Amino acid sequence: MKEQYLEVIRLIERLHRQFLEVIKGELDRAGVRDINNIQALILYNIGEDELTVGELTHRGYYLGSNVSYNVRKMVENGYLIQERSAHDRRSVRVRLSDKGLDVHGKVNEIIDTQSARLNETGITDSHLDGTGQVLTRLERFLLHTFGYGPVR
Repeated sequence: MKEQYLEVIRLIERLHRQFLEVIKGELDRAGVRDINNIQALILYNIGEDELTVGELTHRGYYLGSNVSYNVRKMVENGYLIQERSAHDRRSVRVRLSDKGLDVHGKVNEIIDTQSARLNETGITDSHLDGTGQVLTRLERFLLHTFGYGPVR
C-alpha cells in the first residue's frame, strides 16, 4: 500500500506540472508571453468574479505569498484591476480586465480542447468520475491527518 500511495502522490504532482506545460505552450502559440502558466490559471479561477486575495487563495489552493506576488505582477501587466473594498478598506478586491478576460477565454479554450481530446484516449466521464472520487477521498484523508475533519 505504501508504494502505491507514494506513486499516486508523485503522479498527481507530475500531472499538474504537465498540465501547466500544456497551458504555457498553448499561450505561447497564441502569442501571450507576458504571463506565466500559474498566472493564467489564477485568471481562469477568478473568471467573472471579484475576489480578495484570501478568497482566491482558498478557491485555487495557491500558497498565499505566491498569490500576492502573482496578483501584483498581473496588475502591473494589465490583466487584473485591483480596488480597495468599499466595506473594509484593509481588503483589496481583484477582477479581470479586458486583457485578463482574453486570457481567461484562451485558457477555457485550451481546457475545452483537452477535454474533447480525452475521447481519443478511451478515457470516459465515468473514468474521470471514479478517479475524482478516489482523489477526493485521499484529500479528505490528508485533511483528517491534520485534524481538519473526519475521513469519509
